[in-house]
Amino acid sequence: MKPGLKIGDAGELTWVVDPTMTITLGGVPQATVFSTPSMIMLMERAAREALRPFLEDGEESVGVDVQVEHTGPASLGSTVRGVAKVIEMDGRRVGFEVRAYAGDRELGRGSHRRAMVHLDRLVANVMQTLKEEDRVMNLKRATGDLGKLETMTVEVANRIATVILNRPRAANAINLQMTAELERLVAWLAGHPQEVRVMVLSGADDAFCGGVDLKDVAGLSLEAARTLSWRQANICLALERLPQPVIAAVNGPAFGGGCTLAYSCDLRMASHAAQFAMPEIKRGWTPGFGLAQLTALVGKARALELCLTGESVTAARALEWGLVNELVPGTMLMNAARQLAERMLLLPAEAIRQTKRVIHLNDGNLPKVTYYADTEAYIRCLALPDAREGIAAFADKRPARFDGK
Repeated sequence: MKPGLKIGDAGELTWVVDPTMTITLGGVPQATVFSTPSMIMLMERAAREALRPFLEDGEESVGVDVQVEHTGPASLGSTVRGVAKVIEMDGRRVGFEVRAYAGDRELGRGSHRRAMVHLDRLVANVMQTLKEEDRVMNLKRATGDLGKLETMTVEVANRIATVILNRPRAANAINLQMTAELERLVAWLAGHPQEVRVMVLSGADDAFCGGVDLKDVAGLSLEAARTLSWRQANICLALERLPQPVIAAVNGPAFGGGCTLAYSCDLRMASHAAQFAMPEIKRGWTPGFGLAQLTALVGKARALELCLTGESVTAARALEWGLVNELVPGTMLMNAARQLAERMLLLPAEAIRQTKRVIHLNDGNLPKVTYYADTEAYIRCLALPDAREGIAAFADKRPARFDGK
């Protein structure tokens, strides 16, 4: 640490409150406010700015303690300011008084301590932590045998796992049992990065996946439906965090949750028979998860078109939109997917893993965890009469008759 830092020195940082910094209270849009974690980050970053001029090459400061009281609100779009004043110096540790303001109005106050660390040691510790991480999202890595699965088949050959969703009478729809088995599969893949280097995912017969099984949803309480949606969202997010590249071979309709499952894979190959749709709006509710991934792939305008109309798009249109990487004749689809997987086997394994990890991190982790907001919107709609009508219409194989309110 360079000399010169003294008691009373201060750092300051100004932000404009954007949606990633907020929390919506009670589901009321007018009650969208600057969140406490974001305010703490503003204060910590202000303290970091105070220390920045005194850092040696290869040195950084890290937070070791924070005690903060949130004393006032700030709304979306507000200009907020963090101020950190040095009040204590103890070797390589520095204590701050921290405050946050919107204009002259105080938002919060407290104390914060930061320690000076050497970056090489910090990086070594982080890399060791990554090696020791035993979870993919909320799923614990499984190092034992996968065991028998009933809703899908899994074959491993030449370090490629070929997974076929296998509920053909239900268009391979994701029911409660398939949800549990997908969780087992993801945990097992996470625990076998050497034995399995690439995964190929497809569907039995003429469908990829028809989405979440509405027969299951119809029988669930709202709380059980919320929990199921969170579990399914976690599966899709966990696919991004697997050490293996995941290739979707989309052989037919990929609707709703099935479409989300496909675009949560790293790469998508599709036959000419493939179709993609987010038809939840036609059933009376919103997609329960996956909107951030969809928007990242096709952009806001296309995501809105898919989700607000509920209409399906052809494989050719999906290729044009960027929802699909490659279009392949149906008889060649699985061979093409396996050939792509085999080409990946010729590349350095750790470089593949790290490239996948960093690209998905760079895509933005925070927006993707808004599946909690996706789910709450879905549950809110599921509680309304329109959703009951949508489920009944689906069961009766007739158009839904919504009340239009």
